[in-house]
Formats: sequence, structure tokens, C-alpha cells
Amino acid sequence: MDDLTWQRSLALRDQRIRRQKYGLLLTAIAAILGAIAIWYGCFYTKTPEYALKEAQAAIEQRDSEKFARYVNLDLLTSQAYDDLTVDLFAYDATLTPKTRVLFEKFYVLVKPELSRGAAEAITRRIDSGLWTLPDGLDILKGRQLGIDFERFLERTQLRNTTLVSVGHVTHDGSTATAELNIREDCTDTSFTLVIALEEAADGHWQIAYIKNYRDYLDTVAPLINDDIADYIEATKPIVDDANDIFAAQKARFAALSRTSDGRPSAQQRKELAKFLEDDVIPALKDRQKKLDEIDVPAGAGYLARQRQLSTETTIRAWQHYIKGLRGDQPREFDAAETLLKQELAIDLRIDDIIKHTAVSKNIPNLP
Repeated sequence: MDDLTWQRSLALRDQRIRRQKYGLLLTAIAAILGAIAIWYGCFYTKTPEYALKEAQAAIEQRDSEKFARYVNLDLLTSQAYDDLTVDLFAYDATLTPKTRVLFEKFYVLVKPELSRGAAEAITRRIDSGLWTLPDGLDILKGRQLGIDFERFLERTQLRNTTLVSVGHVTHDGSTATAELNIREDCTDTSFTLVIALEEAADGHWQIAYIKNYRDYLDTVAPLINDDIADYIEATKPIVDDANDIFAAQKARFAALSRTSDGRPSAQQRKELAKFLEDDVIPALKDRQKKLDEIDVPAGAGYLARQRQLSTETTIRAWQHYIKGLRGDQPREFDAAETLLKQELAIDLRIDDIIKHTAVSKNIPNLP
């Protein structure tokens, strides 16, 4: 055998060896991937860790159906409701022992509706990325139950809580607990929630309830209340001065509106429009300008925003009223009345925040 033939033979042998090694490597990789797939499909997808990961992914993907698979919303909101109502009544100094008992019973009666409302609000938040309130014929719209759902939702701290990381997960048979490291955004308070998870009949896991939700509320609420108290004290002179001006303007408005037959004359409409435009609206803007110049403590941001919203809504209402006066347009008066009802609801909410009331007042009928 000459040298050239020998070299070719060696080269062919080396190629066969390399192909065999490559085939073995591919077989090993395939086996590893297969084992991983089996582990993932049969084991990992039926773990608390996987449920936590999928619940987070559902929020990011705006997939409420997936979220409902890995979070037992009915149980979660029901358990949280009990903790929240304790927190609501803890800071309401306006209640006597007798009325406290009555209102606590009332909260038990309306628990199904409010728990449902909270679950639906969470679902809408996942689907749309926005926190929205009940609408249409929903009994939670407005204050039909004597409860301001907007403020109720605010007190849950849902809208102000950010997940920072998932901590340790502890397994215990068909139950587990997980630590969620969170941050309350208003006061920049860090906290660790302890979440209970339960195994469903088909083997997948669900977040069931928050074991220390009450502790979270007890940690955050005093900080927020202190900030609210500081903000109220800082803005008291502005609010008191403005209230004196508004009271005088209310009396002036009543005097200008007085008629014998209930229908103001053309001259009265002209004077009323001018009064609203030259006096009432500027007074509202002036008060809001002064409020905006005050430093707002982090925990009082919600109250400050409600005051601003009240001012904006009232101004819009009077602007429609002015158009109605000058053009004798009933639709403008209707728009003004609708906005004034919204403004009344906001003002009652502000009063609830300041007084820490657990049960809201109903909106009075407009004359």
C-alpha cells in the first residue's frame, strides 16, 4: 500500500470516528432535552414555583383566563376582605360602640358584593392594564350600598403595591407558602407578604390567600394616616379661607337666583353667568393654586389628587351652567347637574378620607 492510499484510509477512519462521536453527542443532547421536557411537563408545571411564575406572566400578558387558573380570586378576595374591614373600622373615630356593631354586621352582609367587585376590578386591571370602577347597572356603582367603591379599592393598597421579587417557597404536602417581597409605592415601604398556595385536584397549584395581609395594612395605614394628618394641617388655612369665600358666594348665588315663578329673567341669567365667570371660577382656581404650592407628603397624594379632581369637576360644571344661562340650553344645565353630582361624590370621599370613616354618606339630592 503506497503512502497516498494509507493517508486516505486514515482520513476515512477519522471521519467515521468523528461521525460516531457526533452521533453520540446528538443522542446525549436529545436524551437530556427529553428528560428536561419530561421534568418540565410532569413535575415543574405542577409546582408552586410554576404557579407563581405563570401568575406573574398572566399579568404581563394581560391574560385574565390564565391568571384565574393560577390564582383563586374568589378565596383570595374573600379572605382579604375580612382583614380589610378590620383595618377600616380601626381608624374610624366617629363610631360609637353601638353603631360600630351595626356597621360591622352591615359589612358582613355586603361582603359577597364587595368581594366580587374587587375580583372583577382585578380582572379588568389584568385585561386592560387599567384600574376601572363598576359601571352600568352594577350595584357597586356610586354609593348605592353606602360604600364608596373607589375609596374601598384605594384602602386595599392594590393599586399602590409593586412586586419586587419572589422569595423563599416552602412545601408542605398539598399546601405551600411563598414569600413575596413588595413595596408600597406611596410611602416607599418594603414588606414581605406570605402567600398560601394550594394544590388543585388536577395537580396544578393556585395562590389561595395572603396569610399576613392584615399585618401589611397595619404597617402601611399609620404611615399614610400620619402623612394625611400633616397635609391637612398644612392646608387648613387655605381650606378655611376658601370655605368662607365659598359660603359667601353660595349666599350671593341664592340671592341672584331668587324668583317668584322659579324661572330667572334674562337679566338674572346675565348676572348669574357673570358672577360665576368673574367670581366663583376664579375663587376655585385660586384655592387650587394655593393647594398646589403646598408640599404633599407621599401618603397624602390620594387626598391631594381628590381635591384637585373636585376643583376641576366643579369648574367644568359651572362652565356648562354658564353656557346654559347664556344660551338657555337645557342640555347644558343637565351636563352641569351631572358634573355637580360627581363633584359631590368626590367631596364626600374627601370628607371620608379626612375623618377615616368606614361607611360613606349617600349623595344628597340636588335641589
